[in-house]
Amino acid sequence: MDYGLITMDYVCRPLFVVLVAILLLTACQEDVDMSARYVFKEYTITDYLKNHPDDYSTYCDLLYKVPVGVVSETTLGQLLSARGHYTVFAPTNAAIDSFLVELCRKEPELMSAPTWDAFYSEVKRDSIRKVIVMNSIIDGGDVDVYHTYDFPTQNNSEFVRSNMMDRKLMVNYTKQPDEILINDCPINIKNRDIPAINGIIHQMEKVIAPENNTMATMLSEYISGKKVGFSIMARLCLACGLMDTLSKVRDETYERLYQTGLIASKVPANGMASVTPGYSFSPKHRKYGFTIFAEPDSFWEMELGKAASEISLAEVQNWVEAQGFYPEYQATEDYKAENNLLYQWTTYHVIDYKLAPNRLVFHFCEYGYRYSSSTKYTIPVMEYYTTMGKRRLLKIYESPESDGIYLNRFPIIDSGRTGSGHEIGCDPENTGNRVDREDPDLELHSATNGYMYAIDKPLAFSQDVRDKLGKQRIRMDAMSWFQEAENSDIRCQLIDDNEHGWVHIPYDAEYHFFKNLNINEGSSFVYCNGYGKNWSNYCCDEIKCVGRWDLTFKLPPVPKRNTYEIRYRVIANDNRGVAQIYFGKDPNKMYAAGIPVDLTMGGDNPRTGWAADTDDQDYNAEVDKRMRNLGYMKGERSIDCLNYSANSRSTTMRHIIRHIFIRQTMDPDETYYIRFKSVLDKITPEFYMDGLEWCPKEVYDNPETPEDIW
Repeated sequence: MDYGLITMDYVCRPLFVVLVAILLLTACQEDVDMSARYVFKEYTITDYLKNHPDDYSTYCDLLYKVPVGVVSETTLGQLLSARGHYTVFAPTNAAIDSFLVELCRKEPELMSAPTWDAFYSEVKRDSIRKVIVMNSIIDGGDVDVYHTYDFPTQNNSEFVRSNMMDRKLMVNYTKQPDEILINDCPINIKNRDIPAINGIIHQMEKVIAPENNTMATMLSEYISGKKVGFSIMARLCLACGLMDTLSKVRDETYERLYQTGLIASKVPANGMASVTPGYSFSPKHRKYGFTIFAEPDSFWEMELGKAASEISLAEVQNWVEAQGFYPEYQATEDYKAENNLLYQWTTYHVIDYKLAPNRLVFHFCEYGYRYSSSTKYTIPVMEYYTTMGKRRLLKIYESPESDGIYLNRFPIIDSGRTGSGHEIGCDPENTGNRVDREDPDLELHSATNGYMYAIDKPLAFSQDVRDKLGKQRIRMDAMSWFQEAENSDIRCQLIDDNEHGWVHIPYDAEYHFFKNLNINEGSSFVYCNGYGKNWSNYCCDEIKCVGRWDLTFKLPPVPKRNTYEIRYRVIANDNRGVAQIYFGKDPNKMYAAGIPVDLTMGGDNPRTGWAADTDDQDYNAEVDKRMRNLGYMKGERSIDCLNYSANSRSTTMRHIIRHIFIRQTMDPDETYYIRFKSVLDKITPEFYMDGLEWCPKEVYDNPETPEDIW
């Protein structure tokens, strides 16, 4: 078992490797500001633990033996006696004793007996102490203390904040009355939500010690037979050469630069108008992550009529070929080749984003829904991601009517001008692949760098899927293009504080953080998370940049060869700048796409042709047509402006304009880039990016069914 610091492999490595691992995994805690944490004379977490020695004497002793960080003399016991907002999942003495017994049984090379005095080295003993206590504490900063009544409500969801081991813990609501598991560890039913002056204590009946397995390690356990249920997918990933990639956890070069201060933790906002603290915060880590959507072994056993252990990869490839999913690719024995049929099949199941069950799609400000107060979802929401291997689009979808998450679902939407925007039906052949995010065994096929979800039917980028994706408008939040934003806990964090609200992304000369974005030197680039601010963006977030910005984005692929219109959504205000847009296949040689776009221009500007909606739908349609002729569109109806009431929506949405700047034939096998360059001499006007739309000709130029307003 790998508890995050000690593994079977480490036993065979030089001692300094273990020490380096401990240093790197704990160094991220060095930024704890003890100066602002005065010691209370009242009832703190450590007071409570000390006053209940029959339950917590061992845990309390460990807290005072584990320092906050490698170079810090402050212990976690001292930290929990000081001001703060901590959630502590405190294991009982019995839970720690049981943990040592199990550890001794499974890893006898660590210790001769299940006692603290029986470890073969102090380094190993200290690392296990860290595992127990640092996994048990979430530092809520200035705001968050997790009572059971404000745990994530969705089963298998992650906590918003990481624990002090930099791991996201998962909440599982079992079918047993009142039982709640943190990962696989039950909270004591009677001793939970124990209040202290600096946080909350939950008594744990088992030590929280998530293994530090990577996706590659987890898949290897299916291949070896240690785990069962997904051996076919595991063997496919191995055969297609994905295991090295799936073993990546974080960028250690960036880690060293951040830890040594070569990348500043706080960066001045350089006059950016809306960055309220005056500076933004650099990411603490640059992580890698992965999600696999997999047919379970039971599917293959049913299709091929034999046990999973007896099924060869050649048989899987023959089955895929017989379905006709990828007629343009070859069925060969070279499974690592891009033109191999099995490689195409396997890589379409994998994206390089770590998507927790509660982050497969995002519910923020869709029409009729307010994340701060709504209790039920309203209209459909969806995300589009680029898969690994040959770049292909994968659609992830959820609506109240779908009753769950689906891949490549194509329902019937009530999208008329007076429609509800809801899903009103879905033909059986269009339902897509249901994702089992409620799986009670999800933790068994998750890892420190990703998740594997079971799906209920075969997933393929078939001609049917391509055609259906290619005949619908595709709307993307720009942050979905950056794997690093999701994997490094940057995008759409449900935390209303400055550190998560204003995130500095280094320009390329400092460090190329987003691989799908080039940022020129001198740009002050900030990701703005609008959680708690009620913005009217796609996902309540946006990108801003000041300076003489010159930004080049690598775009996701189109689903099929077609003529597309590309639209740039802007929430106009006086802080914005003017951008010349360039577009093309070569990032170093692109052509100008029209005249410069004035990002300050909203519906108040007569050049747009904007007019408020009325009860006369024919008139509204004429306004839309007039705007299109001028190269503009109103903001979409599917996104609400949460700062305003519903009855004032028509007039308050005037500041949202969609600019039509590209209309051309695009090919799914080509890679396209878009460049935004400031044309102003001033350095304070902001670049702004929320997202783009791809709209095929069948939608925007349909003589029978005009494009909907949603």
